[in-house]
Amino acid sequence: MKKIVNVGGVALGGGHIPVQSMTTVKTGDVEECVAQILHLQNAGCDIVRVAVLDEEDARAISAVKAHIRIPLVADIHFSPRLAVLAVEAGADKLRINPGNIGGEKGIAQVTDCVRMHKIPVRVGANTGSIEPHFLERYGRSAEALVLSALDNVHILEDRGIGDIVISVKASDVPLTVAAYRMLAARTSHPLHLGVTEAGVGESALIKSAAGIGSLLLDGIGDTLRVSLSDDPVKEVYAAHEILRACGLEKNYVEVVACPTCGRCEYDCMGLAARVQARVKDVAKPLKVAVMGCVVNGPGEAKDADLGIAGGREYCVIFQGEQAVRVARAQAERVFFERLEELLK
Repeated sequence: MKKIVNVGGVALGGGHIPVQSMTTVKTGDVEECVAQILHLQNAGCDIVRVAVLDEEDARAISAVKAHIRIPLVADIHFSPRLAVLAVEAGADKLRINPGNIGGEKGIAQVTDCVRMHKIPVRVGANTGSIEPHFLERYGRSAEALVLSALDNVHILEDRGIGDIVISVKASDVPLTVAAYRMLAARTSHPLHLGVTEAGVGESALIKSAAGIGSLLLDGIGDTLRVSLSDDPVKEVYAAHEILRACGLEKNYVEVVACPTCGRCEYDCMGLAARVQARVKDVAKPLKVAVMGCVVNGPGEAKDADLGIAGGREYCVIFQGEQAVRVARAQAERVFFERLEELLK
């Protein structure tokens, strides 16, 4: 049975898939850090992670948390002292690797603090942090990632920590998918999905969608982060798009649009882009169709709450079984008027 881990009031493992991102500014710069988190929050981020590189960052967590409403995860490596300071400053979760947190004494310090404050811990492995003995035996493989992650999990469990989230990320999509599938068969702890270091632009989005989407469609994954070398707000939007494409998020306006062909005689692509821009941040379960021609459009999109298909002299605007012809010059205005009525 899947365990449920609570991160500052957000449940991991309960069926809903929370979206995460990470700030790109110094945590100790409270004003700048808060500003970036508020942008992430407004974009739909459910949990935010911050880097803790020094004591200033750790102590800033309390000040940052005073201005945000989503849980905050402190990301720490090598320093048990900083981990303890971050927890005492109010971090809702730690991201650590027990193998690099200062040996047995350091692990004891951190786990004692975590138990006292009753917060969860995320541990895991990526292809740059596989424990040496697993890397030597299995190479850069799914087995090495999974065994390395579980080895770190067992260290925490032996110290009485039960609220654990696990990740096994790689920049290689097939390797990532294979590792998570293997891990899902071996643990009931919630899994944090991601394709790490996915890269830049469209290629990064496609890699993330292929990897994360494959796992979500398998029923694997309890939270996710899309890792982009870009504005982290784009990570949040991309994550929601992946969840929507996998049928795991319903409260949004789905825009379906024809790819167009030689039969298209109006600006279908431009209209689709304008519709998408209007509904991007609307939380309402609707389907809107922008179709290229009257030959196939109304039939292909008859399940839409509102649709339009174009012709040389007129467009057809349809809602269910009802359809009206509107002169092309007036069609976009009428279509948007009906859209606004639906969005109210």
